[in-house]
Amino acid sequence: MELQSTAHNLDLHNFEERILSDSIPKKEVYDLMMNLDTLSLISVARTIRLRRKPGPITYSRKVFINLVNLCRDKCSYCTYKKEPTDTDVSMLDPEKVLKIAEDGRRLRCTEALIVTGESPEQKYPEARKWLKSIGFSSTAEYIDKISNMILKKTGLLPHTNGGILNKEELSILKETNVSLGCMLESSSERLLSKNMPHEFAPSKNPKARKRLLENAGELKIPMTTGILIGIGETVEEVIDSLFMMKEINQRYGNIQEVIIQNFVPKSNTGMRKIPTPPLNYFIRIIAISRIIMPDMNIQVPPNLSPNNYGLYVDAGINDWGGISPLTIDHVNPESPWPDIKELTNVTKRSGYILRPRLPVYPEFILDKNEFIHDNLWKYIRALSGSDGLVRDQYLN
Repeated sequence: MELQSTAHNLDLHNFEERILSDSIPKKEVYDLMMNLDTLSLISVARTIRLRRKPGPITYSRKVFINLVNLCRDKCSYCTYKKEPTDTDVSMLDPEKVLKIAEDGRRLRCTEALIVTGESPEQKYPEARKWLKSIGFSSTAEYIDKISNMILKKTGLLPHTNGGILNKEELSILKETNVSLGCMLESSSERLLSKNMPHEFAPSKNPKARKRLLENAGELKIPMTTGILIGIGETVEEVIDSLFMMKEINQRYGNIQEVIIQNFVPKSNTGMRKIPTPPLNYFIRIIAISRIIMPDMNIQVPPNLSPNNYGLYVDAGINDWGGISPLTIDHVNPESPWPDIKELTNVTKRSGYILRPRLPVYPEFILDKNEFIHDNLWKYIRALSGSDGLVRDQYLN
C-alpha cells in the first residue's frame, strides 16, 4: 500500500478489512506510523475504534493496596521501590489490608488492586521475616490468602500486579483474583544493557514477561499488560512490543487490556532529567496501537497527562483504567487521580458516556466463562449487570 499524508486517500473499508484479517504486515504498520500525519492517523484509529469497540468509555473504581514495596529489581525511573530503612516502606498486615478494602466498599469501589515489588523475599531478609511473622513463606502465598479474605469480607474483586510469577503461583491466584496484571513495558532486550533503564532489573527481561503472559494464557487467566513509552525505546521496538502482545492474545485470548503509559520523570532517579515523551509522539503511539489491535481494550492512565487526556479518546482508547476515590497511585504518587466528575465531563465532551467496569472486562464475563474460576462467580454476579459492567443498583 502506498502511504499518503491524508486519511481520505486511504481506502478505509479495505484497510479495516485487512486489519481485521491480520493481513497487514508489521513493516507496513511501521511505514504508516512514520509517514502518515497525526490527524490522519488519529482519523484511521478513531474509525476503527467506532466500528470495533462501540459503547462507553470505562474505568474501574478501585482501592490501591500497596502490599509490600520492597523489590529485588532496580529500574532507573522508579520510585515505588523502597529499602527496609525508608520511612515510607510498606509491609501491610491483613488487618490494614482489610481496613482499606472495607473503606473502599463503603465508597462503592469494586476493585482491590494489590501491588507488590518483585519477589522481595528473594533479596531482603526483612521481607522473609515479615512474611514468616504473619504465617507465610512467600509473597505469592500471602497474596492468595489476603485476596480470599478481601473477597469473603468485603466483596471487592482482587486484581494483583505481583511481577513475575511462576505457573504454579498463577494457577493458585486464578482462584482468588478475577484478573492479573504484568506490564510488558518493552519487548526490547536492549533496555537491559549497560546504562539502560532495566540494567539492574532482571525481571524486566521481555522473555520472562512473555513467558508469564503465555503461561497465564494456558491457564486461561485474564491479563492486563502494556508498554511504557519514553524510556529509550525506538519506534520499531514499540511496534514489535505491540505485535508481541497481539500475537499472544491471538493464541490464547487472555489479554483483556493493553495500557499505553507515558514515562514521567521522577526526582531522585537516574532518569530524572529525561523528559516525558512529546504529546504528538504519544498520541501517534496510541493511534497505532488501535490500528494494530482493533478489538483490544486500550487504556491510557489519565493522571499521568492531566492537561491532555481528553485527546486520548480521539486517538482510539476505550478505557481510563483504575481510579480511586480513596487511595493514591502509589507507583506515581506525584500524579493524583482525576476527579470522577471531571473524567465524566471530559468523556462526555468527546462524545461518549463514562461507565464503571469491574477489574475483569465484560467480554470475559459474558462470553469467556472458562477464564473465570468457579469460586469467583458469586462475587462477580453481585456487582455486574446484564451488560457485564457494574450494575446501577450497586452505585446507588
